[in-house]
Amino acid sequence: MIAVGDTAPEFTAPLANGDVDEVSLSEAVADGPVVLAFFPGAFTSVCSHEMESFDDRLGEFADAGVTVYGVSIDTPFAQNAFREELELEFDLISDTERDIVDAYDIAMDFTALGVHNLAKRAVFVVDEDPTVTYAWVTDDPGVEPDYDEVIEAAQGA
Repeated sequence: MIAVGDTAPEFTAPLANGDVDEVSLSEAVADGPVVLAFFPGAFTSVCSHEMESFDDRLGEFADAGVTVYGVSIDTPFAQNAFREELELEFDLISDTERDIVDAYDIAMDFTALGVHNLAKRAVFVVDEDPTVTYAWVTDDPGVEPDYDEVIEAAQGA
């Protein structure tokens, strides 16, 4: 699993931003540190609450010069519908091929539901180097990150 001090794995993936574009980590961090907030799936209660919580605090991230991205295995089209439904002001990264989930070593299964290789709920703050300056991962999909702790980490990135 990726830890604080590691070089963040590079990726290029579809970006759900109301349209569908493409983003790479190296492009994203060129504008300053980023938060990568991994979530198991759009349109689920805990994931919706988590993304709304990040959205509610976007001003604090912006004041720190940090850009927030949500990351899931959902298609960018589903993510755009999710963004629209929740009125999210930040973009979502689509990892349908699970390349990012695998690179960050945060895959999990909901075996009872027959759903495999989803993203664990995880948050990484990545600086411009791109070094991971904060890492939080949980095996419990019902647990959300400590948003104050993420903001503190982002402010220090």
